[in-house]
Amino acid sequence: MPARKPKVIVTRRLPDSVETRMCELFDTELHLDEAPLSRAALMDAVGRCDVLAPTITDRIDAEVIEKAGDRLKLIANFGAGVDHIDIAAANARGILVTNTPGVLTEDTADLTLALMMTVSRRIVEGAKITAEGGFTGWAPTWMMGRRISGKRLGIIGMGRIGQAVARRAKAFGMQIHYHNRKPVSSRIAEELEATYWESLDQMLARMDIISVNCPHTPATYHLLSARRLKLMPAHAILVNTARGEIIDENALADLLASGGIAGAGLDVFEFEPAINPKLIKLPNAVLLPHLGSATVEARTEMGEKVIINIKTWMDGHRPPDRVLTSML
Repeated sequence: MPARKPKVIVTRRLPDSVETRMCELFDTELHLDEAPLSRAALMDAVGRCDVLAPTITDRIDAEVIEKAGDRLKLIANFGAGVDHIDIAAANARGILVTNTPGVLTEDTADLTLALMMTVSRRIVEGAKITAEGGFTGWAPTWMMGRRISGKRLGIIGMGRIGQAVARRAKAFGMQIHYHNRKPVSSRIAEELEATYWESLDQMLARMDIISVNCPHTPATYHLLSARRLKLMPAHAILVNTARGEIIDENALADLLASGGIAGAGLDVFEFEPAINPKLIKLPNAVLLPHLGSATVEARTEMGEKVIINIKTWMDGHRPPDRVLTSML
């Protein structure tokens, strides 16, 4: 390991406290523009640094990694998801990859519940009407939504975030169901009073609310296909705070427009940052600009994990958050 400070290139603006600490510890090159690096700039960066600190907006595929110089030994990702990084290509070049798991769990779970309530109670729709001067007084049958208490919640992906969503939903009086690669431990299942469904199709057909909380992988790409979306009851709502590619977005837009399901709350999109124009026009779709981890606390803790991973590697030890496989 070099005695000098490693050259670290950061691809996006990070919280000030994180950037300052990185400059103290490493030979850090900051990216002060809010926009992501261009592909050409990204290829240039991997060729002249020891550590690249990218975010989910940087596609670190095999072509980019091929441009890496012999110096690049660590990709310290700012974020938990690594579906934008070709882990196999990195491993083949002897490049370690780390991420920042755990720190965004509670914030993403909070937002998931917020979207459930927002869609169910038509909050955005009502706020828009009020702001535009359309509120003329209370009426018994006007702007009626549905309560979430007592509803069946189907969680797709029962990892850290899925379980955090389940704990919150249980406190709201919801019945917890889930689909996962395998059942959770009996202790967790008992704590959450959760029902496991091996068949996603069967679960979808019986739920009032579906929450997507699984990672994006080849196996989960369009997991909620047009066929599967049509299995949901007409009164159901769909919430996605995971990755947009998990849902066939065009099929979802058509289903919402036709009344096939009651509503959707989306924090992520299939072709982000582009959003299907059909969705934008729908009153029963609540669309957020990828706010899942957008708290001061989460983003700061993510940066601190990046620093710990780099510092541990620099000291000759195995980084605590090394990603061993592509998770795909």
